[in-house]
Amino acid sequence: MIKICVLGLGYVGLPLSLTISKKYKTAGFDINKDRIISLSENNDINNEFKSSELKNKNIFFTNRFLDVKDYNFFIICVPTPITNKNNPNLKPLQKSFSLLSKILKKGDIIVLESTVYPGVTKKYTKFLEKKTKLKSNKDFHICYSPERINPGDKKNNLTKINKILAVTTKKNKIIKRIKKVYNNFCKKLIVTNNIEESETAKVIENIQRDLNIAIFNEILMICEKLKINFSEVIRLAKTKWNFLNFQPGLVGGHCLPVDPFYLSFIANKQKIKTITALAGRKTNDKMQFFVFDKFKEFIKKKKIKNKKCKILIVGLSYKYGVADMRNSLNFKIYNKIKNNFVNTFYYDPFINIDNSIANFNTNIIKSFNVVIFLSKGLKFKKLYNKFYLKNPKSILDPFYYYIK
Repeated sequence: MIKICVLGLGYVGLPLSLTISKKYKTAGFDINKDRIISLSENNDINNEFKSSELKNKNIFFTNRFLDVKDYNFFIICVPTPITNKNNPNLKPLQKSFSLLSKILKKGDIIVLESTVYPGVTKKYTKFLEKKTKLKSNKDFHICYSPERINPGDKKNNLTKINKILAVTTKKNKIIKRIKKVYNNFCKKLIVTNNIEESETAKVIENIQRDLNIAIFNEILMICEKLKINFSEVIRLAKTKWNFLNFQPGLVGGHCLPVDPFYLSFIANKQKIKTITALAGRKTNDKMQFFVFDKFKEFIKKKKIKNKKCKILIVGLSYKYGVADMRNSLNFKIYNKIKNNFVNTFYYDPFINIDNSIANFNTNIIKSFNVVIFLSKGLKFKKLYNKFYLKNPKSILDPFYYYIK
């Protein structure tokens, strides 16, 4: 009988474990005790799942690894961040494999879903072989299936996307078992026998998006300097059949600001200097300063003094619809403005920290001198429309999310 344990219960691991539990006996493991207590009480602090969705008799949450020693199918979904020097931080991954080495037994299957640079799965396979004296593809089996979770996206959820599965074992019985599990929760399974190619495919998916957003950010900055209407430029360019339409904005979260450095790290090890792959990072990171400069220009024109200026930031998490604050440039902008302007507030119904504004009557709307829209979404558009009707001169929409 297949008994599945998902290691890491964040934005990837939790939806995966809940989906799997509909078909299999499932354990959700996380070293964060508070996270386990919260989930056991049917509460997701990330606000991705409602209490009713967490009530499942076929799953249990634990921070004690010995609770899952009898399980035989392990899926690793731990974060793979970067250090202060932009190098891969594999400590969470190292911890996961160290724990697995203590309970690994013959017949066990491990699937790594965390984003890594090519060669990492192989590295930790050798680690397990050394620690356990068991042989890969003989006694136990390791696969790679890169996650494609998009937090806040209700359309492209886990059951509606294609999933890569890299399997190196030649044993048909094992291949069928792995495919049987994964076929339950993805639209289409793309099977390959090369793990390193799959690891590389994962990092370039996000690098490509980072670069495309970066070029649109750069075009926006050029248009601003030349006093050219950015929206009209894009409208005209879109009339060409092969024009790729992206949108400028603030890039944050766990993937795009991180993955280029994973590929760059392994490339540098081979004495290949990555220029293009990291180009998006420099452009996208400096957009926080672009926004802050736009803000300063805005209040200078309005001749508003710091003490009297009341400011509203719309969108604080790294993107609309999520509570994820990792690498949020929105939050950096908010803090920078708040350090200079005491009366700085925010509106983001997906998070809950100090200085939140929830209700907007006419008096409140008219009280703001500046309203900066940093994210795009339905609730924010409705708020934009309210300000457009009652206090249009307060609006600053630096990325043309709502200005046409």
